[in-house]
Amino acid sequence: MADPSHPATLPLVRRLWRDHVRHFRGRIALIIIATLLMSGTTALYPALIDRAFTMFAKRDPRILYQVPAIVLAVTLVKAIAQYAQTILTQQVVLGTIKRLQSAMFAHLTNAELARLEREPPAALAARFTTDATIIREAMSRAVNGIADAFTLIGLVITMIWIDWELSLIAAVLYPLAGLPVQKIGRRIRRASGGMQERMGEAASLLTESFAQARTVRAYGLEQPEQHRANQAFDQLYTALLRMIRGRAALDPMLEVLGGVAIAAVIGFAGWRNAAGAAGIGNFTGFVAALLIASRPLRALGTMNAAIQEGLAGLNRVYAVIDEPATAPATGTITLPQGPGRVTFEHVAFAYPDGRPGLVDLSFTAEPGRTLALVGASGAGKSTALALIPRLYDAQHGRILIDDIDITRLTLTSLRAAIAYVGQDSLLFDDTIAANIAMGRPNASRTAIEAAAHAAAAHFVTTLPEGFETRVGVNGQRLSGGQRQRIAIARALLRDPRILLLDEATSALDAESEALVQQALTRLRTGRTTLVVAHRLATVRDADHIAVLNAGQIIESGTYASLLNEKGTFARLVRAQALT
Repeated sequence: MADPSHPATLPLVRRLWRDHVRHFRGRIALIIIATLLMSGTTALYPALIDRAFTMFAKRDPRILYQVPAIVLAVTLVKAIAQYAQTILTQQVVLGTIKRLQSAMFAHLTNAELARLEREPPAALAARFTTDATIIREAMSRAVNGIADAFTLIGLVITMIWIDWELSLIAAVLYPLAGLPVQKIGRRIRRASGGMQERMGEAASLLTESFAQARTVRAYGLEQPEQHRANQAFDQLYTALLRMIRGRAALDPMLEVLGGVAIAAVIGFAGWRNAAGAAGIGNFTGFVAALLIASRPLRALGTMNAAIQEGLAGLNRVYAVIDEPATAPATGTITLPQGPGRVTFEHVAFAYPDGRPGLVDLSFTAEPGRTLALVGASGAGKSTALALIPRLYDAQHGRILIDDIDITRLTLTSLRAAIAYVGQDSLLFDDTIAANIAMGRPNASRTAIEAAAHAAAAHFVTTLPEGFETRVGVNGQRLSGGQRQRIAIARALLRDPRILLLDEATSALDAESEALVQQALTRLRTGRTTLVVAHRLATVRDADHIAVLNAGQIIESGTYASLLNEKGTFARLVRAQALT
């Protein structure tokens, strides 16, 4: 059994019951009934064997039909109960795992972006796969353990009924296994936690290495990557071996204990039989019960190891679910219809890891006009854009949309008014049509195709499956420029009042970029557009340009006026040979 002395065991079990398992009480009642039938019928076998040998000894003719008929009936009842118990158990176990996975995914999906960026995606995925598998195994073994416990109780009753003197020997020997089983279980629980961490690290390394396959080959990094992978595999090997050593000690220990018990029973029964105190029927029935009991007893011993591993996995899952609520607190006001004016008032922001972001940033992006944010890398341009849909929250100052503080708005209404196209146009492993329609799920095919056309995504019509072409994981079946145009089509289809473009045309060739710029010009009519660009040629037509440095505006004006000032912007333009 799970070690009740461990400080986290009982709270974890109670919480699992309260949060998830109790919702399956009807099935659990049926599992108990099926388990009792299984245990009861198993416990009848030694009594039937005892009865059969007694009838053999007496040459009773009923041995020809009575015992075989009873054995068949008992076996049939046990088989039906076993099938029902297995199906019902898995329904409860899998249902519980599904609820745990849903709760964890909901927490992570609504968590602040910084939380997801703190841990490698593969390590997070391990919570849903590796940990879920371990918890499922532990729960299944726990239910089977209850069945084994009932079986043992039934067999003990049968053994006492057959021969109470022999039962005393087993009663003295078998409980001795409890202490080492608990000690080994604690060691396995600690080892299991380390093993799961190593598995997450190995999965993260593999995901990163395969994702960077082109870079690895282009720079001849095959050997360093192999070395890095071998180190991760060595650590995983050590962690797994540590846990397996603990598991491996259980079966031999229980095997020896069972052998000692059987030897003691045989010795005592032989001595007693020599004295004429008991017949063969009692002895065979009792030994049969003892042998049948060895399987559930061994299963109970090894079950502790599985449960300790499951508790370690459950602890990791609840560690995610119990993290402080990092999601931005949603407001209560629904954003009303309006022009979409965006105002930053003395906004300051720093990333959770200490990286600088913005320092006293103030500006206004007017409706129907385009505000371009330019500057060197790390100046805070993308950070400013990320604050508007509240991917992060500013630590100081306010951001207003149509004179309403965005923290007072519901996240749903705030984000529904915004379309965002970032530097990395990653797509979902779905069709092109589905990826475009994600901004407006109910859009018609005509609207989807029109958005693709406006985004210069003409290549779609040349594909064999057209808009039904699957783009692959992260859109890897498309080129960078094609992915970017699909992402822009998604933003066009959303028809937002505020358009955020973070290097949105950086991956396009000159012809496609010209077409997309024309589409964006049409889209900007009556809308607020904020553009982040390193290629300053793309902001020539911006209505206003703000030059950022170290998180604050150091220059602002039109393209022409900033050139005339011969300041930072003019220097950046000359560096790109645009004058």
